[in-house]
Order: sequence, then structure tokens, then C-alpha cells
Amino acid sequence: MDEKDPKDPVAFKLDYSKSAERPFLEGPRNRFKEFWFALKVAYQFVRGFRKLHFVGPCVTVFGSARFDPESPYYKQAEEVGRVLSEMGFTVMTGGGPGIMEAANKGAFEHGGYSIGCNIILPREQKPNPYLHKWIDIPYFFVRKFLLVKYSYAFIVMPGGVGTLDELFESLTLIQTKMIADFPVVIIGKDYHKELYQHIQLMAEKESISPEDMNLIYMTDSVAEMRKHLQQCAVRKFGLVKKPLQSRWWLGEHNKGRRAS
Repeated sequence: MDEKDPKDPVAFKLDYSKSAERPFLEGPRNRFKEFWFALKVAYQFVRGFRKLHFVGPCVTVFGSARFDPESPYYKQAEEVGRVLSEMGFTVMTGGGPGIMEAANKGAFEHGGYSIGCNIILPREQKPNPYLHKWIDIPYFFVRKFLLVKYSYAFIVMPGGVGTLDELFESLTLIQTKMIADFPVVIIGKDYHKELYQHIQLMAEKESISPEDMNLIYMTDSVAEMRKHLQQCAVRKFGLVKKPLQSRWWLGEHNKGRRAS
């Protein structure tokens, strides 16, 4: 079969139709279509709020979908999930395979609560089998919002472009005071060495403030991660276990999850 020419308008249009977000990003469209898209986005936000209202407090784990269970990164992510669940956190991920699956598995198999915000892609990222609850989301920006909204810390493990996007999205929200200064823990000193050096360079060149370096805690140790979260999340924000009150007239069902 001949390869499609990316400059061919017909082929380009066919490729675009495979993603819910891509037509919206083409540029200005019919005003009714723009309004209809806004309504669909609002619906996805409401779905997310209703589905995840009782899941917290969470810690979100970011990382690559491409590491298999034999990878040392996968095994470490399992340990991360286990420790977070022991601390009383719900483990939230993007719901897919790799690091996401490992973190969910660590929580799921050790009595913790495990949830995922799964993105719907043209090649269909399926939810991993270690989720107590998940939501399928067609828009990346809605998914990223939900991954941040319910979490008191962010754990960044080895990953690719998407993981870096999630890291810097979280850091930007903290840096600009859009959210509280929740701890951001990067695990994997060797893997992230050049990344950290570049962030240091940004501080040296004053494209970020020197104190912004304090927003990041880098370690290779899950035990050190636990100690940091205990100090900078649990104690700092006074997290305690207590039930959230469901409202029957809103069709809510609280299954006994804890809240801050």
C-alpha cells in the first residue's frame, strides 16, 4: 500500500478525523461547531468531577507507557504505588500501561485505592487491569486538569515527551500560584540528569527564579520520597482521613473513600 502524502489534503483530513481534539485545533471553524465543541468539553469536565469526587486525597504518578514488567523502572513504580497506598493516598495515573500500570498495580495489590484517567487515542490506550475506578477522556487538556485537581503531590518517573509535558505543566501551575506548592518528586537521578542540569541552567540564566529549584525534589530512593511527602504533603496540608458526605439527590454514591 502506498504511503499517504502528508501534504495531500484528502489524506490529511482523514488523519485528522481520528482524534477528537484535532479538528478543534485546526483553527477557526463554524461558530455552531465551536459552541458545540465547548458543550462537549463542559460535559467531559462534569463527568470527571462526578466520577472522581470521592477518590482523594491522591498522589499522581507520571511516567512512560513503554516500559514492560521486566524493566527496573516498572518494578520501582510498583514500589512507589505500594508506599503511597501505605501512606493512605489514592494512587492516580493516566490509567495506561508501563509506569502507569506499575504504580496502579503496587497500590491495587497492597490494599490501596487505584484510579486512572485514561486518554482515548486513535490507537486506543486501554485501561490497565489494576484500577478500582477509571474514566475514559477524549481530550488531553481535560485529562491533565483531572490528574492535577485531586492530587497533593506529583511523582515523576522515567518517561518521554508526555511525561515531561505533565512535569512542566505541574511546575508551571505551582510556580504561578495557580495551585498550592505541592511537592514534585522526580525519581531517577541518572535518567533525569540532563533534564535537571537544564533546569539549573534556566535558573543560572534567570529564565526562572533561583528559588524555583526548590519546587523539585530529586531522588533514587522510594524511602526518601516517602519521607519528603510525609513532611511536605501530609503534615504541611494537615491531611487526615475522614469521609466525604455524599448527596443522594445528586445521584452520588460515596464508597467510603477518604478526603483531606
